[in-house]
Amino acid sequence: MVVQTELSEAEIDRVFHALAISTRRDILRRTIEREHSVSTLASDYEMSFAAVQKHVAVLEEAGLIVKRAEGRERLVRANPEMIARARALLARYEELWRARIARLDDLLASGSTGSPAQEDPENHVKGD
Repeated sequence: MVVQTELSEAEIDRVFHALAISTRRDILRRTIEREHSVSTLASDYEMSFAAVQKHVAVLEEAGLIVKRAEGRERLVRANPEMIARARALLARYEELWRARIARLDDLLASGSTGSPAQEDPENHVKGD
């Protein structure tokens, strides 16, 4: 079995859209801990059952949760594979920013701006 690690642009958009709302982040957190029925999830929010169903649908569309039927209930659980893929994406962003900050730190520590005119006052052009 091949596990895809890179998220497509569309998947990235869906994941960030899904995580943009605190209620959806809370639903995801709760379903990481254990499986819940949609009705149990809905009972803990001050919104309609239909509104919670819509939040669950957005999370499911992003692949962050998996919904299954058991009798008349719809049970929801987190999808650890997609969460791991989203986490890997965020780790790459973190590495990118840490590298940029390290380069900036190095630049500031050297006291150099990289511009010869600023390093050597003799190179200053009249009229500036």
